[in-house]
Amino acid sequence: MLLVVTPNPALDVTYTVPALRPHTTHRVGTVAAQAGGKGVNTARVLTALGHRALCVLPLGGPTGTAVAADLTAAGLPYRAVPVTGDTRRTVAVADGDDATLFNEPGPRISPAELRRLAAEVAAALPAAGVLVLSGSLPPGAPGDGYRELVALARDHGVPTVLDADGPALTAALTAGPTAVKPNAAELLAATGRTDVPAAAAELHRRGAGAVVASLGPEGLYALTGEGAWRCAPPEAVAGNPTGAGDAVVAALAVGLLSGTPWPAVLAEAVALSAATVLAPRAGHFDRAAHLRLRETTTATAVPA
Repeated sequence: MLLVVTPNPALDVTYTVPALRPHTTHRVGTVAAQAGGKGVNTARVLTALGHRALCVLPLGGPTGTAVAADLTAAGLPYRAVPVTGDTRRTVAVADGDDATLFNEPGPRISPAELRRLAAEVAAALPAAGVLVLSGSLPPGAPGDGYRELVALARDHGVPTVLDADGPALTAALTAGPTAVKPNAAELLAATGRTDVPAAAAELHRRGAGAVVASLGPEGLYALTGEGAWRCAPPEAVAGNPTGAGDAVVAALAVGLLSGTPWPAVLAEAVALSAATVLAPRAGHFDRAAHLRLRETTTATAVPA
């Protein structure tokens, strides 16, 4: 079982428009709403790939009720920690080539609610093969909120994949996450470096077992204890990139669960991520494209 923690979930609303132009009125072609947040998106991908993913997340208010209903309808098992605030919403406006996101901050979470969330994670860890920690921390959570959960997983012998930025990322490094997955901008901001390999090397030195950096259309750069690789999609794809990074996290979690060598894990991550761009909503992917891209995607070793 893969355990996926989303400390700041959302109801994701996606509007599809022919073109996005500021300061004007748009006629929306389609509207879709689903349970979201980075971890939930990852759990959807994992489930579609045939893996059991248990979501642990705080939910509150009418929006939290809507999120819970969608998780149930989608067949995604979850354990909800009740909170007093209303779960946030996000809006993605997709125009066929890209997407523009509007992310609410989320409800303020109390120390008692955070303790209950950590207790749910601790209770589920003995049955977990991998722990995924994904997304922003909610208002009220300490900047080092992920460090305790990484340490809990380490004590249970469970590998971790951490997808976070800022203090949530850097503070967790001392607990030794197995893999971290920032995007390039987050990686550079976390280290003050000006190039991705040097920034990845710094996070590796500071405690990350592996650093996998999303480079957008250029794919991934990865630095691990076994070497460094670059992996790019074999063809350009256009669509809705929302959730592409969450698909990468899903591939990393599956790779850690199965013990797959890093080059194959990275190739799968790039193919799955590109196939997600071709799907209309986060957490979904084009299955035919995934299989096609996987056949022609390879990771190339580079100097560490």
